[in-house]
Amino acid sequence: MPNSDYILEVKDLKKYFPIKGGYLDRKVGSVKAVDGVTFSLPRGTTMGLVGESGCGKTTTGRTILRLAGEKTGGSVLFEGKEVYDLDKKQMRALRTKMQIIFQDPFSSLSPRLPVGEIIGEAVKEHNIVPKAEYEEYIDKVMDECGLQPFHKSRYPHEFSGGQRQRICIARALALNPDFVVCDEPVSALDVSIQAQIINLLNKLQEERHLSYLFISHDLSVVEHISDSVGVMYLGNLVEYGKKEDIFRNPLHPYTKALFSAIPNPDPHAKMNRVVLEGSIPSPANPPSGCKFHTRCPYATERCKTELPIQREMEKGHFVSCHEAK
Repeated sequence: MPNSDYILEVKDLKKYFPIKGGYLDRKVGSVKAVDGVTFSLPRGTTMGLVGESGCGKTTTGRTILRLAGEKTGGSVLFEGKEVYDLDKKQMRALRTKMQIIFQDPFSSLSPRLPVGEIIGEAVKEHNIVPKAEYEEYIDKVMDECGLQPFHKSRYPHEFSGGQRQRICIARALALNPDFVVCDEPVSALDVSIQAQIINLLNKLQEERHLSYLFISHDLSVVEHISDSVGVMYLGNLVEYGKKEDIFRNPLHPYTKALFSAIPNPDPHAKMNRVVLEGSIPSPANPPSGCKFHTRCPYATERCKTELPIQREMEKGHFVSCHEAK
């Protein structure tokens, strides 16, 4: 039974992309971009999703929103309903409740449309407000995101990177969503601008009771904005739990290696840097057993052959590792 406390419940989600080759262009393999991800997101909270480039974070977010074609396996329950069971009309209605903020604010905005039309295009399409209230509504959304009414007639190239990201946020929030996937929304911005965007997202979450899936490389940003954290490696969620538990007591060797790379502002502090050997294996041909065993300093023979299952080590703190204690 779906749990009404959670806005999103993802169970064993898989998304494989076919590899084709030969004269007949037949399928010869699969890229296992997302390979069995399970988590739940309580209403009004933020889950941070972290991991190296190519681990499947963005594909997870897009698969949840049904933007990456059909899923390969698993389930995505949004407010108790399976997203992939909805027909075209039902999915169109759901689009207003699920939105995404893209990583690159410039390439995700049409250069041919003024900002007012970019933000209001979907508002008109979904009849969010009556025509008589349209202009006032767009002004209100822009004001909430730190934009001025006179910006409506300007084009994206006339704005700075931080302002463009505010436009992207305004476009997403104009539809009154309940859930937003933030796909590395601050990675392309200066540090000072990052803080402004993070504070804006926090403020909007409090005012609108939004739920976020926040995808990022930056662990310090994730620690600041998140309530829970998931750590991904090669398509799998290797550790997942409350932010305090993950940062206080990381259990998976991969999580420990990521956290050891966080810069320490104290010049006299001793850094216990964990350097992982080798490179990330190909998701088209992942290792048997635990996918991390080829780089793990604690790997045993069991790790090479047996796939670890997700275990609850303490209340709400899950890890997929044979050796975690």
